[in-house]
Amino acid sequence: MTLDSEIQYQTTRSGGKGGQNVNKLETAVIASFHISGSQLLNNDQKEILLEKLSNRINKEGFLQVKSQIYRTQLENKEDATKKINELVAAALKKKKLRIATRPSKIAKQKRLDSKKKQSEIKSGRRKFRSGDL
Repeated sequence: MTLDSEIQYQTTRSGGKGGQNVNKLETAVIASFHISGSQLLNNDQKEILLEKLSNRINKEGFLQVKSQIYRTQLENKEDATKKINELVAAALKKKKLRIATRPSKIAKQKRLDSKKKQSEIKSGRRKFRSGDL
């Protein structure tokens, strides 16, 4: 699902590469997506996004992304759109449930053997005292 139709764009001057154009042209793009006002998402999806992306959403309910890595406004606009779509897709992706398993007998035995071996190595490092013999 792409949210391109509901994303609003704003341009600003960007720092970085661009030579003389940096001071003249507005090549940086800020893309905003209003989650609550979206027609493409259902209420459950909106709640999930508001919860998972809460640190990236401003007070008005907009998910904002800035892109200024390219020299042209069009490339930055495409990059910002891509970033928003990826953020939303990642937040809506369901986590795979973990199935609890027990360690096998062999795995337990290997663990104990490695602990014994480590213990022997460390005990071999000790200094001898006259009372030990």
